[in-house]
Amino acid sequence: MASGNVKVKAGTRPPWVGLTAAVWVQMAAGNAYTFPLYSPALKSVLGYDQRQLAMLGVANDVGENFGVVAGVLCNSLPPWLVLLVGAAFCFLGFGTLWLAVSGTVIGMPYWLLWIALAIGTNSNAWFVTAVLVTNMRNFPLRRGVVAGLLKGYVGLSAALFTQIFSGVLHRSPTALLLLLAIGLPVVCLSTMFYVRPCTPALGAGGDEEDAMQDGHFAFAQVASVLLGAYLVGTTVLGNVVKLSDATSYALFGVTVLLLLAPLAIPVKMTLFRKKKRPPMGLPAATVEPPASAEDEPLLIPSDAPPADEDSEKVDVLLAEGEGAVVKRKRRPRRGEDFEFTEALVKADFWLLWVGYFIGVGTGVTVLNNLAQIGTAAGIADTTILLSLFGLGNFLGRLGGGAVSEKFVRSMLLVPRPVWMSLTQAILAVAYLCLAYTLSPGVVYACAAIIGVCYGVQFAVMIPTTSELFGLKNFGLFYNLMAVANPLGAVLFSEELAGRLYDGKVERQQHGRPGGGAPHACLGPDCFRVAFVVLAGCCALGTAVSLVLAARIRPVYRSLYSSGSFRLPNSSQQH
Repeated sequence: MASGNVKVKAGTRPPWVGLTAAVWVQMAAGNAYTFPLYSPALKSVLGYDQRQLAMLGVANDVGENFGVVAGVLCNSLPPWLVLLVGAAFCFLGFGTLWLAVSGTVIGMPYWLLWIALAIGTNSNAWFVTAVLVTNMRNFPLRRGVVAGLLKGYVGLSAALFTQIFSGVLHRSPTALLLLLAIGLPVVCLSTMFYVRPCTPALGAGGDEEDAMQDGHFAFAQVASVLLGAYLVGTTVLGNVVKLSDATSYALFGVTVLLLLAPLAIPVKMTLFRKKKRPPMGLPAATVEPPASAEDEPLLIPSDAPPADEDSEKVDVLLAEGEGAVVKRKRRPRRGEDFEFTEALVKADFWLLWVGYFIGVGTGVTVLNNLAQIGTAAGIADTTILLSLFGLGNFLGRLGGGAVSEKFVRSMLLVPRPVWMSLTQAILAVAYLCLAYTLSPGVVYACAAIIGVCYGVQFAVMIPTTSELFGLKNFGLFYNLMAVANPLGAVLFSEELAGRLYDGKVERQQHGRPGGGAPHACLGPDCFRVAFVVLAGCCALGTAVSLVLAARIRPVYRSLYSSGSFRLPNSSQQH
């Protein structure tokens, strides 16, 4: 993708075709969300206990979030090959699970299934890296919108797989595993050649071209919102009314059409081609034909250096030749392309990582414990909490990318980490509300609010990483940031909330006469200490993100001054 031997596709339509293909790949990249759908079959068919099932859940999370290898290789492999590796992992991992659950192979050892699950969900890292890196480079002027849109579709994939599992596959775990093993690789093989590096539009068409791009992205965002609302509606309908097979298939057909909606953008561009006009004051015959993809640089410098700078460089070169000056390699500045070791010694990298770690770590703690939180608040059916959190997560990812893009291009030049800071302050308030007023109404409201704030962390981190450290090694830096998610889950969810919750359960059991209490904690004390600690962490995260925003404001002043966009010189060849 950034490799010199990867052919770049010219034209204005291929990037939008690639974005449509990326939507389908992103939906496939949500296969880790299907673990709750087939995990009961692993427990019943294979005879696993709860501890063994929990360890398989760890394999599910580890595989999904370990993308460093994919991040390193995405600079030397074309996107289709990265997707092919992901498809192979998906086939091998989930295919092995299908062999075990279906009884085709009996007596498969536990350790092999653990590895198979990790390999299967690791396909997500390859899928996401390929499409995210490619589309960020194809649309370098709309990084926030692209990140929010693509990550939003990943958030919707859980609802999509639930619809397929309930309506099309008749709640069959073996059929679901077969779909994951064969269906998802087929989707990726069908779309992988459309996800390719393209010559990006860099604003050369002026305000008219910018307005057209904004309109196209607005259409894609509206289509994703409609898909999200439709999936939530069909899920609720399926729980209330028993649907016939024909109705379920028809509803799924509408889902497929909504997934194809972004394809309307390149179709419209093909049917209604924009006529190119010669520049004002020049006869049509003097207009030169556009350069080919091989002759035209992928990214164009924003401006040429001044003449006095050129003469100064000549003097330095002459002095170097005479031995008067020893040339030293200049370290990259913020916004230019960083190498791995160069980024690790930067305070900006660790400030962003810590802020993101706190935001997603505390958010995933609520996600992993939503059922227990609902039970503690006296909510009988906690599935609505998952739906509220999931919908909020999607809206946060989509809206976080769009809103941060809008304000970073405004005259205010609001740095993106400001939105991480704002949402983490809201998270702190929400956690305090849950700590001291744990009622059903508060839990419902906080589930949606926390979901939105959780989704914003993803939508802001991705473009910020590319703007600070460049697009050359973006795949690697993105996956290094993504490690914060499972680490946060281990620290905040398992070690903090899990231990405190188990302690409360034991105390309540000992305090009950007869000792026959269920293994569940009831009342506001179950998570109070955990929520207070999470609120304190988010207060720290708010401060960290504000410090980062203040430090990197000059980057946004140089990239987005007066609403325009300037690509750093070191990014011109990637």
